[in-house]
Amino acid sequence: MIRLGTDDVDLARAAALLEQGLLVAVPTETVYGLAADAGNVDAVRRIFVAKGRPADHPLIVHLPGIDALDDWAVEIPEAARRLAGRFWPGPLTLVLKKKAGVSETLTGGQSTVGLRVPGHPVTLKLLERFGRAIAAPSANRFGHISPTTADHVVDEFHGEETVAAIIDGGPCTVGVESTIIDLSGEFPRVLRPGMIGAEQLAEVLGATPDTAGRDEGPRASGRLASHYAPKTPLLLVSADGLIRPRPDAAVLALAGTVDPGGFACWRVLPDDPVAYARGLYAALRELDALDAGCILVQRPPETLSWAAVVDRLRRAAA
Repeated sequence: MIRLGTDDVDLARAAALLEQGLLVAVPTETVYGLAADAGNVDAVRRIFVAKGRPADHPLIVHLPGIDALDDWAVEIPEAARRLAGRFWPGPLTLVLKKKAGVSETLTGGQSTVGLRVPGHPVTLKLLERFGRAIAAPSANRFGHISPTTADHVVDEFHGEETVAAIIDGGPCTVGVESTIIDLSGEFPRVLRPGMIGAEQLAEVLGATPDTAGRDEGPRASGRLASHYAPKTPLLLVSADGLIRPRPDAAVLALAGTVDPGGFACWRVLPDDPVAYARGLYAALRELDALDAGCILVQRPPETLSWAAVVDRLRRAAA
């Protein structure tokens, strides 16, 4: 795996690799993505092979700009254009009816496609140089903890030839995957919560969108019961569950919770949902590497602002 920087020369090298149908790990504001030319079916298949991803699990297409929306989707509702205008570039994926010719390999055999414009300046420059859209799920093994630094990606694919290069764009600033909203039906439905919450969506839509049940709506990334998971068993506990020492347990606590001692490791994240999300996956990877008997995560508040974090932790613990 070639490690690339963010200057024009290295971005040109990355675009050339994509042009050849190879995989390039790229930074986004959410997590690092494993990118391929979205219009090249063979390249898209390489993503599935590299990740060990089920063939029916669709990929999200990252567009160079809002103007490319009509190249990939049809019957686009006005609500979709309003959301794109408000939140793109940014961590919001719109699920829409796909345009004829969009590969079902990309969409997991479905008639819908997930689209977003990433909010990372480096990947936006790469898309501009490449001139086409890229498919870019998280750059990790399917179901594992998503990567938020270039080193995380290297750890996932070290010594393998499946990933040609990685662009090191620094740590991701959001830290959890995009909000996914389905606009292919009669009513908007949130398929996966993210840091763009229901209240922000309601400001544009005029009403709070429904939240789809587990088996409702199109299949989309990150909706399986178990996902974002470390190798070490993860348990969600209350603050009271961290009172009794457990020498075999590594702990991820909220700021302000007192360490009573007696744990293998005690790691703290801020009690603010935005800052917590930014540091979550890096903290889980750090604790997972300790090979403790289990990871105990203090359960965050069950409020709207914490919805994305709670969703990721529940799936990691499933």
